[in-house]
Amino acid sequence: MKLKTKYILLIGILHLTCLVLSFFIFEQNRILFIGSEVFILISLVISVGLYRQLLEPLKYLKEGIHAIQDRDFSVKFIPTGRSEMDELIGVYNKMIDELRTERTKQEEQHFFLEKLIQTSPTGIIIMDYDQKIQSINPTATSILNMDQESVLSVVSELKTGSSRMLKIGGLSIFKIHKSNFIDRGFARIFVMLEEVTEEIFEAEKKAYGKVIRMMAHEVNNTIGPVNSILGLALTTEQLWETNKHNLLKDAFEIATARNQNLNLFMRNFADLVKLEPANRQQIDLNKLVQSVAEFMTMPANERAILFSLSLPDKPYLISADAQQLEQAMINIVKNALEAIGHDGVVHFILDPVKHRLCISDNGAGLTEELNAQLFNPFFTTKKDGQGIGLTLVREILLNHGFDFSLTTTGDGLTTFEIRL
Repeated sequence: MKLKTKYILLIGILHLTCLVLSFFIFEQNRILFIGSEVFILISLVISVGLYRQLLEPLKYLKEGIHAIQDRDFSVKFIPTGRSEMDELIGVYNKMIDELRTERTKQEEQHFFLEKLIQTSPTGIIIMDYDQKIQSINPTATSILNMDQESVLSVVSELKTGSSRMLKIGGLSIFKIHKSNFIDRGFARIFVMLEEVTEEIFEAEKKAYGKVIRMMAHEVNNTIGPVNSILGLALTTEQLWETNKHNLLKDAFEIATARNQNLNLFMRNFADLVKLEPANRQQIDLNKLVQSVAEFMTMPANERAILFSLSLPDKPYLISADAQQLEQAMINIVKNALEAIGHDGVVHFILDPVKHRLCISDNGAGLTEELNAQLFNPFFTTKKDGQGIGLTLVREILLNHGFDFSLTTTGDGLTTFEIRL
């Protein structure tokens, strides 16, 4: 039963009782009866007035509660002139002002946070309570487009508060960090995807550069004096006047040749470390591709491998270092020829609309194990390989700021794509 109903019942019962009691004095003292009736009427009027005064604050409270429920913090009440009522109205108006200020502050912070998440270079994925993706920023979307299955697999395996590195596309390296936050009393998961490719490559280059410089120093310090001694011995005619020392002479010549090969071996490594900044000039990539194809035609013919060129009719000008880019393409084509082995096709596709160059082969393709090791220094599957071919290609293309990828697609083609 509501409070106002109880009040009406109480007042009604009291006044009805008074009316009944006053009836008993009607015969004995009519003047007193009239006075009691007047008193009852006055009491009834006062009770109605009090009822209205008591009911009005409740009415205000009810309207205020509805406004708060509707999240309408613009509703405020005007003072009535009655102190008790005005005190209640003052408290309510102050509360509404504080709620409105707090709500505005929270909305501004939420807008700022949302803007920060959407423009962040770090990929951010926010899960709902069922561990399903609720929101995702553009950076994370682009990362998932590269390899959604691998990323979500790592996320599901990660423990909250831990991190893991993941290589995507054989080149891009991402740090995946999984954490949580409290939302309405319950924990929710969020994932941060940060690309660390450049930092990893820089640290990697410093590491292998130091090793190569140390190796080159030791090799040069050894080969220089040895070659001098061997050269002096080979040019001393008195030693070779007779045929008694032909076997020794052959050994000296073989040692000299091996030293020269070792010098060339170390020079290849040194080229990787001492790669100069790109000397950019306007070059016609169309002609450069044709030149590389012509240069590699002979080794391709020896393997019965054909070249297929899909090039634009007009020149395609780019700003690049012709020598470095040519070396990169030669290394890519060499890898394609070795992947095919014998009898196959290498496709050269230059797309001036999408601004990309693709070199594809129908060779053995890339396995998951190979894909994970791509572009790593010193990694090779060749018996006599040095493991610097793709690393040099990587450094040259990074030197130019070109994005690139090496993948095997469902049609069996392995494609090296350079995005210009």
